[in-house]
Amino acid sequence: MRRPRPCPPGPALYNDALFAKRQAAQSPTPRVPLSVQTPSLHQFRRIVVKVGSSLLVDRERGRLRQAWLAALAEDLSDLHQRGADVLVVSSGAIALGRTVLALPSGPLRLEESQAAAAVGQIALARTWAEALGHHGLTAGQILLTLADTEERRRYLNARATLGRLLDLRAVPVINENDTVATTEIRYGDNDRLAARVATMAGADLLVLFSDIDGLYTAPPARDPAARHIPLVERITPEIDAMAGGAASELSRGGMRTKIEAGKIAASGGTHMLIADGRAKNPLAAIAAGARCTWFLTASTPATARKTWIAGSLEPRGTLHVDAGAARALAGGASLLPVGVSRIEGDFARGDAVLIRDPDGRLLGRGLVAYDAGEAALVLGKASRDIGAILGYPGRAEMIHRDDMALGVV
Repeated sequence: MRRPRPCPPGPALYNDALFAKRQAAQSPTPRVPLSVQTPSLHQFRRIVVKVGSSLLVDRERGRLRQAWLAALAEDLSDLHQRGADVLVVSSGAIALGRTVLALPSGPLRLEESQAAAAVGQIALARTWAEALGHHGLTAGQILLTLADTEERRRYLNARATLGRLLDLRAVPVINENDTVATTEIRYGDNDRLAARVATMAGADLLVLFSDIDGLYTAPPARDPAARHIPLVERITPEIDAMAGGAASELSRGGMRTKIEAGKIAASGGTHMLIADGRAKNPLAAIAAGARCTWFLTASTPATARKTWIAGSLEPRGTLHVDAGAARALAGGASLLPVGVSRIEGDFARGDAVLIRDPDGRLLGRGLVAYDAGEAALVLGKASRDIGAILGYPGRAEMIHRDDMALGVV
């Protein structure tokens, strides 16, 4: 049986044509010269916002902070109206569920956490749908486990779902699927999950809300001389050492997990910021210049992903294309099944494959949307006929242009 091949935590790219059209019509997201200035929130075109349990849920009463959530939804609506794609990674299911189930305070056993999550996820999804719906926005719930971002086939499925929701101008609301995740595969926090979602969705900014306004040279609660760090250009061992590990009973994260999230985000070409989310309208506060810590990267989601495809993945097969397809690829098109004349190798969906022209010249590499058996059935066929051939709706592209790196050897 084929062992699932992992999908590294790094680069991902915009996978929706509508977003590409919107982005082309606007000025591209500026890549900020490092050591010069921090960006403006409104420069970014795809933003992931992570909200932790301690912000969303009043820990004394175990109830949602409705006024705070309404103000955040207002901020998200403002970004959305400006043309940005917005995604939310939200904790809170376990915190809400334990109140409904009247579970005692203190650490929960795994099965208690999963039971609380099962109840709390319903309330959490309803709450986000209502808060965003007040501004005419549609929420779409996605529950993920670590395996969904580590194994490439599941990763591609999740990425396609996110892309389609964003095509439709919905707001994906993502949480770790605590009802099924076990101790071995849980993230343990939503900071790193948010970073994986950001790279998966090709976001150019990840916002991590916390109960502190960024990174300090030492935990400020213990060291009055601790200095705030407004800008991190590269996460060094010194930056690692500054991160504390404190977390609350309601949330499993801490500054250390946020630094780890920053590493994941940077590998995917995504800027990140850590900000105090306790004030009402916290995104508006950032836009107005509230203190926070920016983690900048010199890369972009596009270039990071192309580099990953070109140099980090072992090819598992080869697609030979006809002359027409070779010309179309040179013009920036995706590779359609009709343009594939022959395949080699035993590859699975999501594997890297080589692309060669009719003379055998290497054109590049890409992530294939079909396994070898399916590809053999649909090669040379029009995309509209794929459903009839396979017996289920398939992808229109053999390799999407966003999953392709041309001109590599």
